[in-house]
Amino acid sequence: MSLISSPPRDRPAARTAPVGARLGGAARTGPGKGPHGRRAHRRSVLAACVVVFSVLLSAVLLFHRAIPDVAGVGLLVDSVAPWFGLFIPVLAAFALISRYRRTLVGVLVPVVIWALLFGPGILPLQADAPTPAAAAGATGQLSVASQNIEASSGTGDISARALAATGADVIALEEMTSDDFDAISATLAAKYPYSYGVGTVGLWSTYPVVNAQPLTLGLGWNRALAADLETPQGLVSIYVIHAASARPGDVSARDSMLTALADTLPNDENERIIAVGDFNAASTDRSLSGIDSQLSEPNQTGGMFGNTWPSNLPVTRLDHLFQRGMTATSNTTFSAGASDHRAILTTLAL
Repeated sequence: MSLISSPPRDRPAARTAPVGARLGGAARTGPGKGPHGRRAHRRSVLAACVVVFSVLLSAVLLFHRAIPDVAGVGLLVDSVAPWFGLFIPVLAAFALISRYRRTLVGVLVPVVIWALLFGPGILPLQADAPTPAAAAGATGQLSVASQNIEASSGTGDISARALAATGADVIALEEMTSDDFDAISATLAAKYPYSYGVGTVGLWSTYPVVNAQPLTLGLGWNRALAADLETPQGLVSIYVIHAASARPGDVSARDSMLTALADTLPNDENERIIAVGDFNAASTDRSLSGIDSQLSEPNQTGGMFGNTWPSNLPVTRLDHLFQRGMTATSNTTFSAGASDHRAILTTLAL
């Protein structure tokens, strides 16, 4: 036996095990770190954003009249409230991209709110069938045409002719200059022998106009009038309104006028009442709450909102006819002259 030990054999080089192996398993990509994890994370964030914006949109739709009118925000939101519905398809598209079904359920909340608040207003007017007498002619009906003629347009006379061509029994014009009333009266004299004008508003009628008087409605000058129309079916009260302008941060004069009109209506003794003209307030504006709680505005004959301003691309309805004690059989808008407001034409069954 040799006392000399044999040289040590070369050992295989040590291999460094992967971190994952040293920790007791194969190397893994942690949650959210791989491509699939990152996509899932992005979808979950997108779903959360959709839910948050759906809640915010629902709150704006429900409480838009409670939003403070700071720097004109309340006025703007009130004026375009129905247009917020355009955000709903966008939210629905993002909900589909997120692939979370519960997100789609969240989007349904503003859908339902929008439908309840504004859906009834876009339905076509459901008028009762006219009586044989009404179908044969104007008996038993009263048609009213109205427009803000925009004094600077210089086309008040053209507008008056266009409104008269509709066969309206009554024409109401707003934003007249001091010279417009006489010129338009001469144009309409043959068909509309009864008239009354004051300030920026005027009224022409095929029926006798009685008890006419100016209304300041809290302002220092006249932008409204009140009168009675002597129809074969009895007296019909009519108020022609040219509300003060509403601008961001400056709505006090308009609001005062509309509040004063709302306070005047309960004192009217006639069963049939019409308030027509340029209210400078959208149908969804909080300033109209005192009026539309007493009078109603009919839907459009063809449906939708019947927006009137600006005339080239109407985004809101500033011109209205509110009424009580009658049934609307038609309600439309149309262009006349070069005014920035579309005209309105409403027929009422007496």
